[in-house]
Amino acid sequence: MDFPHALLCVAIPLLVVLGVKAVSSWLGNSSGLPFPPGPAPRFITGNLHDIPAQQPWLTYTDWKLRYGDIVHARIFGQHIILVNSLKTATDLFEKRSHLYSDRPAAPMIDLIGWDFTLGFIPYTNRWRQQRRLLHQSFRPDAARTYRPIQMTKIHDFLRGLLSKPEDFVALYKTHEPCAAAIIMATMYGYQVQPTEDHFVALSEKAVKMLSDAALPGAAAVNAFPLLRHLPGWLPGCGFQYFAAECRKRTEEMQQVPFDFVKQNMRDGTNAKSIVATLLEANQVEGRSCQLEQVIKEISATAYAGALTVSSLGTFFYVMALHPEIQQKAQSEIDNVIGTHRLPEFEDRASLPYIEALYREVMRWKPVLPLGVPHATIADDIYEGYFIPKGEHVLMERTWQAMTHDESIYPEPDRFNPDRFFTADGELNDDNTVLAFGFGRRICVGRHSADATIWATIASVLSAFTIVKAKDEAGNEIDIDPVYSDGMISHPRPFKCSITPRSELAQNLVEATADL
Repeated sequence: MDFPHALLCVAIPLLVVLGVKAVSSWLGNSSGLPFPPGPAPRFITGNLHDIPAQQPWLTYTDWKLRYGDIVHARIFGQHIILVNSLKTATDLFEKRSHLYSDRPAAPMIDLIGWDFTLGFIPYTNRWRQQRRLLHQSFRPDAARTYRPIQMTKIHDFLRGLLSKPEDFVALYKTHEPCAAAIIMATMYGYQVQPTEDHFVALSEKAVKMLSDAALPGAAAVNAFPLLRHLPGWLPGCGFQYFAAECRKRTEEMQQVPFDFVKQNMRDGTNAKSIVATLLEANQVEGRSCQLEQVIKEISATAYAGALTVSSLGTFFYVMALHPEIQQKAQSEIDNVIGTHRLPEFEDRASLPYIEALYREVMRWKPVLPLGVPHATIADDIYEGYFIPKGEHVLMERTWQAMTHDESIYPEPDRFNPDRFFTADGELNDDNTVLAFGFGRRICVGRHSADATIWATIASVLSAFTIVKAKDEAGNEIDIDPVYSDGMISHPRPFKCSITPRSELAQNLVEATADL
């Protein structure tokens, strides 16, 4: 078949599908109720040209100001409902979670090999089985049992900052709270190398490729599933090559650490880990190989989820820019804990300003600006608007619109931990971290992540001072990091100076090696 003929064979069915979707979309719905308000769509393409390829959440926030808390848009024949307020998100994802816990079909996710993970699995028995196993391992009482491991890894991180402060970016990527070092130790019994760890590199690459592929409109195949069956050399099908490479990385991310655990079990050198415990229980009960596959999937899900956390980058950034906030936090630590020891998890209730600082870090620059799309299990009506079932996509949340809602957070772009205190100087009850999600799709590992991010912030502030770096002439180097695009947003590398607060603080950090 020559090239023009092949192109024609592709174009004709695509145009047919496109036309059917567009006509169906423009005909509206049989309920007689309107869709939520939103930008006027063009015929055929809908609002495709209104949504930028980079940082689309900024556009969605602008739409909130123009159209309200719930917004309707179209991409070709696909409906998108944007949820732009905490109230609407709570009404839909919490109070009507039985309707809003599904995931839309996303062919690109399947092609790149990420259809195994809990976050993208439809609301099925497979999802329930995975979530049940993960919940057993990360529910509040279970999460507390991991605190010794978490604190050990936090102390490793502190010693890394002491010896190589210029490598803080690489260090916080490796020791990110509830991330590489901690999750590898708890899930697999594997001790991550301080820098350039092979397992970490495998997963970082896979997660980065997922981030690039997961946003709406990132791949034409999500709008036209027929494209998944076509070769990559055809125009518009180059995503096939990207998907093949990503699928290879994703398979390695699942298999390599899983094989590490199984080999250790065979050798009799296995350190107790979640994966080993689940595998041993599976062997004793004589269950099928299918459950072993589920165990492999949930362990990779936990690790991949940990790698989406980029809060430490934001923490170092704001500390270097706001020395007055840093000093206030350190004064609280000194007054409450003293300078003779490092913070522990049990100190949390006694450190309200550190708590407020943690909340503000999580609010100010959300890790997942858009979250992961939901799909409705059935048609629904919300405040007089029609929300359709099935292939129609519901965006879970636009963090920028919620965490920067001026009616809740005055001067939302300003980093200000004091916003979490009442006029009487007490912590308010705004302790919900929106980054962990809503309803039945809320992050399973949130209890572990919450505790460890807080403890890392407290520990770093107890021992170190973070300021802007200086050039050879002694002039401060301005910090203006750009946050990455894609599903996962984190600051690009930047320079800052990290030094021990005192000789005593340095001795405390060094002494953790003997604990």
